[in-house]
This record gives sequence, C-alpha cells and structure tokens, in this order.
Amino acid sequence: MSRSNRERTEQTRQALMDAARRLFVEKGYAETATPDIVVEAGVTRGALYHHFEDKKALFRAVIEREATDVADEIERRTKRQIEPRDALLEGAAAYFDAMEVEGRTRLLLLEAPAVIGLPATAQIDAENAEATLRTGLEALLPQASALLGPLTTMLSAAFDRAAIAIEAGGSREDYEQAIATLLDSLADHLRR
Repeated sequence: MSRSNRERTEQTRQALMDAARRLFVEKGYAETATPDIVVEAGVTRGALYHHFEDKKALFRAVIEREATDVADEIERRTKRQIEPRDALLEGAAAYFDAMEVEGRTRLLLLEAPAVIGLPATAQIDAENAEATLRTGLEALLPQASALLGPLTTMLSAAFDRAAIAIEAGGSREDYEQAIATLLDSLADHLRR
C-alpha cells in the first residue's frame, strides 16, 4: 500500500471515529445507528465495515482513543514533578482537566462499562491512566508493594467517581482536597 493510500485509510478511520464519538456523545451508544455514523463521517457503509467489525468495535476504538488521550495528558503534566505526592496531585488535576472534555466522562465511565463490559473497560484503564496512577503510588508508597494492585484499583475508582460527581456539579476543589487528604492519610498510615 502506498503512503497516500495509507494516509487515506487512516483519514477514513479517524473520520469514522470522530463522527462516531460526536454521535455517541450526542445520542448515546444505543441510539446511534451505523447509517448515521457513515453519513456523519461522509463515507460509505463498506468503509465502516472495512475498518471496524461492527458498531461495538468502533465504539471500543473510540474508548481506547479517549483513554489514551487522558493518560497522555496526565503523563505530560506529571513528568516534571519530582516529589511523588506532587506528581500524584498534579496527575489528579490533569485527570479532572482531561475528563472535562465534553462527553468524555459519559463515554469512559458510564457507556463503556455498559457496552463493552467491565473487564474490557478495566483493561483499557489499566493500560492507560491507571498505569500512571500505579507508578505514582509505587513511588509514594514503596512499603505497600504487596497492596499496590488493590490500592491502585480502589483509588482509580475513587478518581472515576469524583469525575462523575464533578460533572454533576460537585466541587472539583473539594474532590482534589479529598484526594490529597486520602493520599496523605494512606502515606502516614503505611509509615507507622
């Protein structure tokens, strides 16, 4: 395949993902039909099925891209932090900033578990934002290595619930302060 064909193929794939994302945010997964996606993307139905097995596979690709974007924002913002606590708090702020992108909380935290299932959603998270969280916790809590997996999973869930609450009108400042308190209490407890 020539470079221009590869570029066109990738442009078509991205157009489908962009159109699907817009419609999934606007209507929800269940109410979005594949004919609507191809019209929105300006491609043929055959192009959709050339790139994706079905609507669910397209949705998963959208979710994976969203999760990667969140993780990239966290990593970009935390790589300058030297102290583990500061990196985790900056990571929390970056996570909440990333989750403010219109529709992202709904897609990642509400629709994804319902559409592709909790195990698949957890795997995508484990490869993205949760991986960064685990690295931060490992640096902050080296004495908790045996509990690192469960602590990461639980704190990740706390971040997700906070993002949902913030989107519903909760005070982001309060949730960031609660996360700082939780991390500090955990660190203090494990130092004893």
